[in-house]
Amino acid sequence: MEYISTRNTLKTFSFKEVFLKGLAPDGGLFVPKQIPQYNFQELEKLSGFSYKELGEEIIFKFCSDEFNRNEIKNLVNYSYKNFRVKDVVMIRKLKKVNLLELFHGPTLAFKDIALQVIGNMYEKILEKNNLKVNIVVATSGDTGAAAISAIKDRKNMKIFVLHPDNKISEVQRKFMTTVNSDNVFNIALDSNFDECQKFVKSMFADKNFSSSINMSGVNSINWSRIVVQIVYYFFSYFKIAEKSEKINFSVPTGNFGDIYAGYIAKKMGLPINKLIIATNKNDILKRVIDTGFYKPLEVEHTISPSMDIQLASNFERLIFDVYSCNSNQSLQFINDLNELGQFKLRKEELKKIRESFCSESLSEKETKLVVNEIYKNQGILIDPHTAIGIGVMKKISLEGNTIILATAHPSKFSDIVMKETGVKPELPENLKNILVKKEKYEKFSKDLKKIQNYILERV
Repeated sequence: MEYISTRNTLKTFSFKEVFLKGLAPDGGLFVPKQIPQYNFQELEKLSGFSYKELGEEIIFKFCSDEFNRNEIKNLVNYSYKNFRVKDVVMIRKLKKVNLLELFHGPTLAFKDIALQVIGNMYEKILEKNNLKVNIVVATSGDTGAAAISAIKDRKNMKIFVLHPDNKISEVQRKFMTTVNSDNVFNIALDSNFDECQKFVKSMFADKNFSSSINMSGVNSINWSRIVVQIVYYFFSYFKIAEKSEKINFSVPTGNFGDIYAGYIAKKMGLPINKLIIATNKNDILKRVIDTGFYKPLEVEHTISPSMDIQLASNFERLIFDVYSCNSNQSLQFINDLNELGQFKLRKEELKKIRESFCSESLSEKETKLVVNEIYKNQGILIDPHTAIGIGVMKKISLEGNTIILATAHPSKFSDIVMKETGVKPELPENLKNILVKKEKYEKFSKDLKKIQNYILERV
């Protein structure tokens, strides 16, 4: 399969290049030149597959130039061997709600599902090609922990993780900072996630720096993340939907990566009705769906920190698609954003987006009420991000069945859950030691050059 950049359609890339680079050399995001399609008969066949069989089938479609079928099968099986449920994910059917639990991996967040596979892909590709890489990643809480879990102690790679200081939960931080591995480096930035992400993109754009360290990235800007996340849309659809039924998905999102994977699943032929963009107070995605204006505001710190984002990087992929893969248009939007602080979508393209997406936001008060209500009425503890997915679904009230993506285990946000329910969600027994383990991380002010020097001294 060939890949192109959202900012240049003339040059093509292999999966290996896309995987190792993370971000295109022109600053754009990689996308496939063509999206693979499934017809009705093929979907019928897939509906009987296990999660791992689906993973093998779908992931292979996007990387067959680098891995053979058997290699992908082994990668998938090995990546999920330590997940706490047999099918990798679990579907919990509640009253009028289907919760897709994506937090049964090693760091209790949906990011594990993709990053465990990616960690094994890195090892395989680097070994095959006698290469070394340095992974630099920004996190709003969960990506960093999942990436560290997947990369720690591996040969030929080091990982540097930037997180916003004091703006993620204690458990989220400790999943990263208690890992005692020689190839893991944690950086706390005195700012917000958007600034962390901006620094990572700046490092990619600095060709002298990025090439000198053979820099790679595992944020959702890395296409491979999207690919692996597509799988659970197919799996959950097949478990819930009646024959040919169109299903809605409500997705708590900040950077637009997880829900964009659902969009690709739909383009591949999965009968999805609406993808619901569930946001917190940092509602740039709701505002752009409502008005057509993409205008970042000041980030507000909330009880759902993984969604405290105003620069949704993956939205560039959607814009590129609805503007008929016009890279000049993508570049114009980026220039407008940099120079004017905003850009505006045309009516016809906004209409295309609304055919697949709708959006609503939840306030802090509303989020807390949902956490309380779900426990009171159904005896289930949920984290605030999942609560937003549920609350938004109720606000929009779409026809048909809806699957809510439960993106994190409630114990990662135990303080807020306990405050609203009176019950403290416990970490799984094998993970409780992170609460008492020694932490190791460096604190930095907003100084890109200092962070670059810190990395250079350790590669």
